[in-house]
Amino acid sequence: MTVSRVLRTPDKVRPETCRRVQAAIRKLGYVPDEAAGALSSRRSRIIGALVSTLGGSFFASTVDGLSQTLREQGYQLLLATTNYTPEIEADSIAAMLARRPDGLVLTSTQHTDMANRLLKRARIPIVELWELPEAPIDSAVGFSNRAAGNAMTEFLADAGHKGIGFIGRSSPFDRRGQLRRAGYKDALAARSLHAPRVASVAGLGDDPSAGASGLAHLLMRWEDTTAVFCASDSIALGALSEARRRGLRVPDDIAIAGFGDFEMASENGLALTTVRVPGFAIGEEAARLVLRRGNGEATHKRIVDLGFQIVRRMTA
Repeated sequence: MTVSRVLRTPDKVRPETCRRVQAAIRKLGYVPDEAAGALSSRRSRIIGALVSTLGGSFFASTVDGLSQTLREQGYQLLLATTNYTPEIEADSIAAMLARRPDGLVLTSTQHTDMANRLLKRARIPIVELWELPEAPIDSAVGFSNRAAGNAMTEFLADAGHKGIGFIGRSSPFDRRGQLRRAGYKDALAARSLHAPRVASVAGLGDDPSAGASGLAHLLMRWEDTTAVFCASDSIALGALSEARRRGLRVPDDIAIAGFGDFEMASENGLALTTVRVPGFAIGEEAARLVLRRGNGEATHKRIVDLGFQIVRRMTA
């Protein structure tokens, strides 16, 4: 019983006793049988997370915030990636649920019928991230991608740009990118500027080459383009590289803006004008929400909007 308390609630054990037990654990290489503990307590103390990708930096800060907050409460994070593919997500959900997690966190709101059935029958807290779906399965934490796309386009228009383009991925599974594009189109229509100038690049990743080919396409079709909003900072990096290869001055000849405010976008990196999103805070709030709901606490807000911020730097 004392060993169990040291492992589960060390703050309830005298410090000297704690040190002695922990020394014995290290000496013996003891690993507790969590599966047996889960059977008796009906708690696995594991939270599963299905992340669209770990490539680039999109979800890295969110995973950090999620993992750190769970670890502080004695929970472990079980992580899998879906490559933006609903069928892979459905298989991963089934595999996760077989391990009896105490909750699931998803970075997608587009699920197959099978995945929806599994999630609704799971009877555990489910939190969807990085979007604000109108009807979440359980709870959601994120921001409005559409409003963010609109705000950045408005920012470029306020700076005096008349020809504004958009570069994003063409995948039907990239819902967040589609929402940013929709926000871009909303702003153009509200300003009566021009028809949308969109470069849709193939693939699911954030390869900078997509930004390079996207900018080349925009300039070939619309020579008077003076500003470009990219669906991610990685795409913006490729667009910057292509502009410099063409001898275009940024932002004098063409302004370039990204999305995410990752480390490379900072003043010490690209000095990129971008949309800052609270990735770490999204992970923290998701962890708190899944744990509160798992403990039976009432949560009045099923949808938590943490907002975004336009960050102006040297490229626009």
